[in-house]
Amino acid sequence: MSAANNRRTGPGGTGGEAILIWLALGLVVLVVGGAYAGAHLGHRLAGTADGLPTNPFEVFFGLLSGDITWPAAGTWILISAAVLILALVVAVALLVRRRRGPRMRVDGAATHMGRGRDIASQSRKQATATAQRLGVQGGSPGVPIGPTVNGGRQLYGSWEDMHLDVWGPRTGKTTSRAIPAILEAPGAVLITSNKRDVVDATRGPRQAAAGRVWVFDPQGICAEPATWWWNPLSYVTDEVKAQKLAEHFAAGSRDPGARTDAYFDPAGQDLLAGMLLAAALDRRPITQVYTWLTRPTDEEAVDILREHGYDLTADQVAGVVLAPDKQRGGVFGTAQQMASCLTNRQIARWVTHEGPAEARPQLDPVELVRDGGTLYSLSKEGRGTAGPLVTALTVAVVGAAEELAVTSPGGRLATPLLGVLDEAANVCRWRELPNLYSHYGSRGIVLMTILQSWSQGVDVWGESGMKKLWSAANIKCYGGGVSEAAFLEDLSRMVGEYDRESSSLSVGRGHRTVSRQLQRERILDVADLAAMPKGRALVLASGSRPALIRTQPWMNGPHADAVRASITAHDPQGERTIHDAETEALTVSSSLAQEPAP
Repeated sequence: MSAANNRRTGPGGTGGEAILIWLALGLVVLVVGGAYAGAHLGHRLAGTADGLPTNPFEVFFGLLSGDITWPAAGTWILISAAVLILALVVAVALLVRRRRGPRMRVDGAATHMGRGRDIASQSRKQATATAQRLGVQGGSPGVPIGPTVNGGRQLYGSWEDMHLDVWGPRTGKTTSRAIPAILEAPGAVLITSNKRDVVDATRGPRQAAAGRVWVFDPQGICAEPATWWWNPLSYVTDEVKAQKLAEHFAAGSRDPGARTDAYFDPAGQDLLAGMLLAAALDRRPITQVYTWLTRPTDEEAVDILREHGYDLTADQVAGVVLAPDKQRGGVFGTAQQMASCLTNRQIARWVTHEGPAEARPQLDPVELVRDGGTLYSLSKEGRGTAGPLVTALTVAVVGAAEELAVTSPGGRLATPLLGVLDEAANVCRWRELPNLYSHYGSRGIVLMTILQSWSQGVDVWGESGMKKLWSAANIKCYGGGVSEAAFLEDLSRMVGEYDRESSSLSVGRGHRTVSRQLQRERILDVADLAAMPKGRALVLASGSRPALIRTQPWMNGPHADAVRASITAHDPQGERTIHDAETEALTVSSSLAQEPAP
């Protein structure tokens, strides 16, 4: 992306001379104008204004020569005018400061970035027009992003834009991006995370606005009891979806960047897919799959597949069962590792049914999307966690939304589904996400994928997959805290350059020479991006120039009271959590105010 040729005066001799000239002119205007106003008004009040010249300079020099007497009221008039002007200057300065907010070292770059028409496609007006065109009612006109540093213009992503956020640890991505987006959603919301903060902050407002809240917490991250359950095999309706579900288990069971075996990993995934399909066809619990994987010679799954007409899939599973011992053991062992999370009894309770149906209702992804409910899917990082099931549940909900969209007017959901995939690379390793990203925007399925770094995405999707995901996102937001030089260099180049005008003064033999040069500089270099302070974020949107924004934490938004009440009700240390969040926000504001303006 190329930058416009923005010019600014650099340090040089002409800059100082110009300032002195303007100061001299201003002093002349104040002195001469003040003398003229004081003399005229004073003499008018005294009734002696007849014969006073109308030329300000004649009055001024007349006062100096004594030809014109200075009236007694003139002094008070000058004092009153000075006080009035000073008060006006202070009021204007305070108003401008309040409107602009505290300034930071990177804020000077905003003058060379997007503003006005450059970012019109992210304005509230444009987001409202898009929402009306799509028939979206209720909630915000779009996903809130934040106000620009230059001009304070509030930016939004429309309800057909896809988001990709890269924010380092402790940079405020949850408080400034995830929580505000969830609270402004007009329909169903899907959230993934590895922490309870987003659940505690938003479940209260979401329940009040949208009804039933479902918290999938198989690892006890927020100590949610298993009052409901979800059957992952309800997603498996044929061999294609069985293969997709097996892929989620495979991706979630591997360490980031781990090498895979060219034979055993694909073979183990195929075997797991066959077992999942057999269990779904025979209405078995998903835990039955792991039992079959521990019995390499058991052909029950093969018989079920043949009974339901899946002969080729049955042959595939049978081929592994009848293989030589070492080959069979390697494939079954690989498949067992992929499904190892099913051995956790706490996890199994969330995906299997026990007792009467009315005691623990079953989650139906279709009803969740249609009714506009809220689903939180929580998991820890690492192997053996519930990550594969979180991914499977995410895909099931998004798949249900896509099926509803196909039968809706225009082929898209009338009320969009918002998916906030926080910590996506840790708890929701959806391998096909880059290939589907651009497609979902046209279906009314708005996804916000949040990562801690570029390399985190590369571990899951590879370099080409991460580039594809980046290109498919309409709204890209960088919130700082990343130290990857290659990523920051690419980001700096996308922000662009500007022409900086500088001048130099040389004096010799009774004359002065001023030379001027234009130098091309980065608007934000790698060091600026690496040291991006809290309270600022960079936004790159399709068809618009990059913009620098002020982040808006939930405590500064319209839902602050509702969020505080929700945290107090659900967080065991609610008061401390609220105090820490607000203290951090005040600390950021204080650091901004104390930092010298650019």
